Amino acid sequence: MLLAADKGDISTIIGGIAPDWGPFGSLGNEARVMIEVVMAVAILLCLGIAIWGAAKQRIGATALRDTFSAEQGKGLIIAGLTGVFIIGSLGTLFTIVYGMAV
Repeated sequence: MLLAADKGDISTIIGGIAPDWGPFGSLGNEARVMIEVVMAVAILLCLGIAIWGAAKQRIGATALRDTFSAEQGKGLIIAGLTGVFIIGSLGTLFTIVYGMAV
């Protein structure tokens, strides 16, 4: 009888799913931390835009009865959440594009 999971552990699975740094693999720890900080700030900024859009939509739709403000709020929500998704998946996208180029 042969067991399929005989020589592995969870780190093998997680290591296969988590993206490596691809073209940025040769960077030092300081550069990686700097890239992560910039990405975290960008994600927080996009979340702030989404929250601002939600507030603008809520105030425009109920208190002021301003449909233009409500529509503008919807656009800000979509833009903010799209930015969060794109920035959050940049590591995976870089790894995929780098892997296809190699």
